Amino acid sequence: MEIFDKNFVSKLGETITTKGKEVSDKAKDLAEIANLRSQINTCEEVVKKNYMEIGKKYYELHGSMPEEEYEEQCRAISNAQMGIADLEAKIKEIKGI
Repeated sequence: MEIFDKNFVSKLGETITTKGKEVSDKAKDLAEIANLRSQINTCEEVVKKNYMEIGKKYYELHGSMPEEEYEEQCRAISNAQMGIADLEAKIKEIKGI
């Protein structure tokens, strides 16, 4: 009976150690994945910011006479800017400025 108990305890200890290592390894993997995803998000934000800057510069340079491919977007920007100006004028009117 005592041999059975020692074998059982020994095997139980090995199992706990093995499973503990697996959990620890999995936690490390998940932490590394989270870190890598965070880095990906940072890179995507840099790309997005620079795309926006390119678009802004294009509009500033060619917005009044854009290439056919960009006419719709440039017209939408111009319309939105006029809408902003109108709304700001209404705010000033309400404020009595």
